[in-house]
Amino acid sequence: MNAQPTTFSGTYTPRLDDKGRLTLPAQFRHLVEDGIVLTRGQENCVYGLTPQFYDSLVEKMRQLPFTHPGARKFSRMFFSGAAQVVPDKQGRVAIPSTLRTWAQLDRDCAVVGVMDRFEIWDAAQWNEFEVDEAADYAEGDVMPGFF
Repeated sequence: MNAQPTTFSGTYTPRLDDKGRLTLPAQFRHLVEDGIVLTRGQENCVYGLTPQFYDSLVEKMRQLPFTHPGARKFSRMFFSGAAQVVPDKQGRVAIPSTLRTWAQLDRDCAVVGVMDRFEIWDAAQWNEFEVDEAADYAEGDVMPGFF
């Protein structure tokens, strides 16, 4: 049974090329054939979203009151950084310079699958995040009651 995954998972370590392109993991490519929306992620990463997931987030955000300062700030950051891209035949996507700056992407990257999205991190920042969060995760303090 070789069913293809329906979610993004795993950690991969591609490099940006000189043109700011990133080769997506082969395991993700069937999920992004129709394109990807890249935007600012939290913790200064770049989110990679399928168009369908992006549209579902748009609908949720439309329900937020625009009079709420947090909703306005989040929407401005999320949408102003969004770019729709399509992988080329080699599975590469060009990451806009504004997003490379946001995530401090230079060369070595970590692409991390997180269910309905993937995240693109500077490799050193990802490693630091992983080390910082490992103890809480191991102790079960991240989401009490989940298991």
